[in-house]
Amino acid sequence: MTNTELLTRADMLRHGRTPFVLATVVHAERPTSAKPGDSALVLPDGTVEGFVGGTCAETTVQLQGLRVLRTGESLLLRITPGAQSVPDGTQVPGEGLVTVANPCLSGGTLDIFLEANLPPALAYVYGHAPIARALLDLGRALGLDVRPASSEEPLPADLDIVVVATHGRDEETALTGAARAGVPYIGLVASPRRGAAVLAGLGLTEEERARVHTPAGLDIGARTPGEIALSVYAEITALRPRAGRTALPESDPVTPRAAAEGVDPVCGMTVAITPATLTLDRAGTTVYFCGPGCQHAFADDPTHYAHA
Repeated sequence: MTNTELLTRADMLRHGRTPFVLATVVHAERPTSAKPGDSALVLPDGTVEGFVGGTCAETTVQLQGLRVLRTGESLLLRITPGAQSVPDGTQVPGEGLVTVANPCLSGGTLDIFLEANLPPALAYVYGHAPIARALLDLGRALGLDVRPASSEEPLPADLDIVVVATHGRDEETALTGAARAGVPYIGLVASPRRGAAVLAGLGLTEEERARVHTPAGLDIGARTPGEIALSVYAEITALRPRAGRTALPESDPVTPRAAAEGVDPVCGMTVAITPATLTLDRAGTTVYFCGPGCQHAFADDPTHYAHA
């Protein structure tokens, strides 16, 4: 895959709101098969597309890339053939730098920048009046993926924000659907009295009702549509640390999850367990490997690795 093809693929993933990590080799000390500028994508299922070195280097990039997808924090990964390290082969000598000792490398050192590419928060706005239009305009200016919505369309699994500004039209359907879908922030633009009445008639549980904010927005004395939109996004920003979705559908294929991990009994490397991970069965137990070299070594003399 050429760099042009890789960037085209990255654009497709962004358009489809699929999170990924862009891994780029920024420094290489020979002997290595990779060179500065080589790059690859790490997808939520552990797939690695592109080239950042041989199997051993790719295994390390895969594992660290999946961790980056969970934290959302980019980092510089240094892969060396040997270094004093903690038991899982990883050191964190400085903020933003992770050093991994990979004894399977033929030599040399690779520095690879892992850049997290997570989709922006997805927001649905219901309504067509000036306040709804102001919510759309300001949300886009703030970098959100904000879209006009209707009560007929299904809610995506990664929806973060719903704001209902329909002025009494189809409010119940939109609010109930969002609350039961577990959307972290739900706002109803209404007066305190009318908002309380609408909320009381929705038939929601206490937990569901707690996610519905009405009147939506912080009390900043807002009067104009733009000021009301500003107050709503101010409240969303204030609640952001606590508004994360606590549970996402297991069927969602693009949601980053903590990858299961195993330890290669031959070299001691921690590897991500994915459908493509190399394995062997020993006495009914699955053993995982970083690459074919370790897999072959284990197959030749499994009793030598009694700790497996």
